[in-house]
Amino acid sequence: MPSVKKHSGKQIESEKMKSIIKEVLKHEVFPALGCTEPIAVAYAASLAARELRSDFEEIHIAVDPGVFKNGIAITVPMTNGEKGNLIAGVLGALIKKPELKMEILSGAAPGMIKRAKGYINSGKATIEYLRDKKDLYIEVVLKKGENSAKAVLENSHTNLARLEKNGNILKSERGRSGKPRLKYKVILKKMSVAEMIDELKKLDAEDYRYLKSGIELNMRASEEGKRIRHIGFFLSDLVKSGYLYDDIFSTSKILAASASDARMSGLTVPVMTSGCSGNQGILAILVPYHVGKRLWISEKKILQSIALSHLINSYIKCFTGDLSPLCGCAIAAGIGATVAIVYQQKGKDIKKINLAVNNLVGDLGGMLCDGAKGSCALKVASAAESAIRSAYMAIHNYGITDQEGFVGATAEETIKHLAAICDIGMSKVNDTMLEIMMGKRNLNRTRARSLPSKPMMN
Repeated sequence: MPSVKKHSGKQIESEKMKSIIKEVLKHEVFPALGCTEPIAVAYAASLAARELRSDFEEIHIAVDPGVFKNGIAITVPMTNGEKGNLIAGVLGALIKKPELKMEILSGAAPGMIKRAKGYINSGKATIEYLRDKKDLYIEVVLKKGENSAKAVLENSHTNLARLEKNGNILKSERGRSGKPRLKYKVILKKMSVAEMIDELKKLDAEDYRYLKSGIELNMRASEEGKRIRHIGFFLSDLVKSGYLYDDIFSTSKILAASASDARMSGLTVPVMTSGCSGNQGILAILVPYHVGKRLWISEKKILQSIALSHLINSYIKCFTGDLSPLCGCAIAAGIGATVAIVYQQKGKDIKKINLAVNNLVGDLGGMLCDGAKGSCALKVASAAESAIRSAYMAIHNYGITDQEGFVGATAEETIKHLAAICDIGMSKVNDTMLEIMMGKRNLNRTRARSLPSKPMMN
């Protein structure tokens, strides 16, 4: 009788972790055209429209507060300057090409914008936010006569958790808890930074090509952003005027802010995301890339550092959620970028990585997310500078210790403390933020109606 090979719990867990790096690249690092929240709404609507298989008469969208917040003030590509989740959702339902995923709006055809506005102006397209939803949640219901179709994305911008037609379940990916379980996130959440660095050994030629394509995509977006008069332009002007030095800090900030300008202004240029976020992808990719190039780091090491940046970003969001009350560019992508810079120069030096994480969190840990909008490029610029400064100090053995503030003794502890602040200490921030934002919106509508000029669009 052949002997039975026994596996320890750690060996089994190790087997499960073989593809974590590929799972993160597959699910959280992808090209996206426009801000990922309204685009995810458009994608969900397109999934429902494909099942309805006919023109719809009504569309209703329900989202969590974070998605709702990120759609209020953001310009949606291919809409002639329109803003919001609602226009994106109606347009996605008209496009009916879910295979385009987060580039769904590239399928927009002439006349669709006018039709989409018709649904909105007639009250046949509506949106609400669900206060009880704490994780990412997007639900789109389309109706025509007796027929209906529903698509639900949950826990990720592209994770189809439920699909229905006429009340019949076509697809459901919910665990025993009633929530969809993304296995790679469960495993990633248990990993240490050291284990994530070990994951880099599993990168293959295809992964390296994909990582390089992300750099190219985001560099193109940066070039487009430099042509418009927004944050990147004014940072460049400060350098030309002598108010800022033409150094690695300024060039990194201009590079990242310009790419953010392009996407937040609604230009039709896709960017490579990180943690399902375009701005986080810009920061997580372009800052380590630019720093690495300036410091003559090898291309392979730069690409590895960017992969680590993606892993760290996704790891943090396992704790804080996809759309936390804190700015993801700062507390997720910023941390990913600073860890990547330390890795480029010092490899698997966990002590220095811990210091870098604490430095950045000590600097930007309280930065709030007040929705997606053009000014996000300012936060991207701040996070870019902090990531470089935090790494530099850590490389020279200086950093904030667990004796100060809310940072921990390790990167993992600090990230868990951030999560506690998000979940407990800031549990009402999104609601308060939305009350302020919606109050301003209603006031602006009232002001617009009192003027003799054209009223504001919804």
